Amino acid sequence: MSRVILVGEPMALFIAEEQGTLDKVTTFKRSAAGAEMNVAIGLKRLEHEVCYITKLGKDPFGKYLIDFLNKEGIDTSKICFDDHYPTAFQLKAKTDEGDPDVAYYRNGSAASNISVDDVDELDMEGFDHFHLTGIFPAISESSRSTLLYLIEKAKNNGLTTSFDPNLRPSLWKDKKQMVEIINKIAFRCDTVLPGIGEGKILTGYEHERDIANFYLSKGVKNVVIKMGPQGAYVKTQTEEKYVDGYKVEKVIDTVGAGDGFAVGVLSGLLEKEPIENCVDRGNAIGAIQVMHASDNEGLPTRDELFTFMKNK
Repeated sequence: MSRVILVGEPMALFIAEEQGTLDKVTTFKRSAAGAEMNVAIGLKRLEHEVCYITKLGKDPFGKYLIDFLNKEGIDTSKICFDDHYPTAFQLKAKTDEGDPDVAYYRNGSAASNISVDDVDELDMEGFDHFHLTGIFPAISESSRSTLLYLIEKAKNNGLTTSFDPNLRPSLWKDKKQMVEIINKIAFRCDTVLPGIGEGKILTGYEHERDIANFYLSKGVKNVVIKMGPQGAYVKTQTEEKYVDGYKVEKVIDTVGAGDGFAVGVLSGLLEKEPIENCVDRGNAIGAIQVMHASDNEGLPTRDELFTFMKNK
């Protein structure tokens, strides 16, 4: 299997165990969250070797996240700690349908204070792939500079790259800045994974084919557009496919579905599967994820994934 490296901000996650607004809830279950971390866990459960880069505070949340990642088998040797800034955390409400309310506590976090100096001696030799999202460059200028530095290092070391825009408008100064920087990053990557709504914001085009052509014209090799329950659309320089989604018995929580989708697509690409098979995997894991409350609890093993796919 392949060796993958990711960079991001993991957070301690507290999921409400009773319904109601977050200010009224009294009982929470602790877990862990973070888009890139979810992808790391998903790829590891599919038997790829995964290394995660971040900066954590020297606090109970930081210790918890290191233990959490280690138990998942993630390589945490590249994670550094900060004496002054805290580890981020978030609260998530409980809901029977739709997206739950979420409150983030990440301003001034350790991860937002990561710098190029923290990763300057990182050796990417021996790795095959680098995955990133649009969240990490949004949390601070220093995290943005660090991510851009890592992209160039990955490309110089011959790694393939993938990018999930994962737009978070509230983290950016304005829409113009968000679009410019997200696209600057996307143009440097081999595979781009926007949602259909994100694609419209980032390109100005309404149709998935036009969105894909926009990125392909900038040198991107694979554009995979998430289209919700309908599945996904993929276009490369030589292929174009619509891939149907999977039936979901009951939607529990949509948070993390896009990360699960990325896991499926990337694992297929790393295993040299045809692009249609890669997207089919993405649709499958996205469907599995929405049937679980945790951001990463439902991410399947290989046996669990292929069993689910057989029953499509």
